Amino acid sequence: MHTHPAHMITRAVTIEDIDDLYLTWNSHINGSALYRRALRDEMELRDVDPDELRDLFERAREQGYTKDEIVDETNRYADLKALVDDAEE
Repeated sequence: MHTHPAHMITRAVTIEDIDDLYLTWNSHINGSALYRRALRDEMELRDVDPDELRDLFERAREQGYTKDEIVDETNRYADLKALVDDAEE
């Protein structure tokens, strides 16, 4: 299977002063990795497989959808799956 490299974006995240203090003390901790891990945990709680989500997203992109169009036309995993499946019919 051909996979595209992951594209990273910067997103602002609000943290408490104690979070900032802890990260300052422990500068070896990668805050971005913590954020991604927390999102993966949320996906797992909602029965969304990140690999399947990535595959659907890449398939939608290969079908010609831009990221903005995908965002505008979907608001959950099932919507993205339907978008991809409908385009493949």
